[in-house]
Amino acid sequence: MKVERIAAFSYKNSGGNPAGVHFSDEMLSEKEMLLIAKDVNYSETAFLVKVGDSFRIRYFSPETEIAFCGHATIASGSFIGEKFGLGTYELILNGGSIQIEVSQNEGENYTSISSLKTHSKDVDKEYINKIIDGFSFNKEDLNEKYPIRIAFSGNNHLIIFLKDKTKMQEMQYDFESIKVLMEKENIVTISILYEENENLYHSRNAFAYGGVIEDPATGSAAIALGEYLRDTGFKKSGDIEILQGFDMKQPSQLFVSFSEVSNSSIKVSGSSRYISEEA
Repeated sequence: MKVERIAAFSYKNSGGNPAGVHFSDEMLSEKEMLLIAKDVNYSETAFLVKVGDSFRIRYFSPETEIAFCGHATIASGSFIGEKFGLGTYELILNGGSIQIEVSQNEGENYTSISSLKTHSKDVDKEYINKIIDGFSFNKEDLNEKYPIRIAFSGNNHLIIFLKDKTKMQEMQYDFESIKVLMEKENIVTISILYEENENLYHSRNAFAYGGVIEDPATGSAAIALGEYLRDTGFKKSGDIEILQGFDMKQPSQLFVSFSEVSNSSIKVSGSSRYISEEA
């Protein structure tokens, strides 16, 4: 079964977050999809089936099914654009549907995702303390301007801001203990962030939940950051840029746009590149 390998949210036609994209006439069984995802061994592989003018999509990490994956959706958009043409398409998820726009930008495949409704909420202090204990930074390294919260974008993401960029770059964590804590609250990634200015953020994303140490580009977490900024009032609307994966030598660039309407859909966009079989 052919699986396309596509790097989403690439930066100047390099880097990005690799995803598998598998297209078939009928949806495979969960067992088959999990086996393929394990074989591909990327953080996620997307499985697509055409349903009328729409596409049914499911996402699997090497360990489990994921409700939504931004970078695998961007990669899927690139594949759909190549196979079915540029335009706007509906993707049917397990818990709703989203729209993607597939275009070309300066010769690169460019896809935008309009998310499900979003929201954010506070986190129990005891839980926060346990999370911090599992990471290489401590409470004194937190940017107190930004409270730690959970933001939902189709998945739950824990949002943590640090006040020093170097601490973010040096981030490490205890994989097993953090994985247990993430599973307890159904948190898919932990976003460790540094604010360069109100429109530019640097990010690293711990992904123990999916059996992967770190994600080089996380579209779902980018949407969650937009929701976090809107819901807390730090940026009620507008555009932001997120640079991620640079510390992994997989530079990635994500663009997020959102309106001031509470809980409304948020758009994340980025370029993609096909990964050669020799890579």
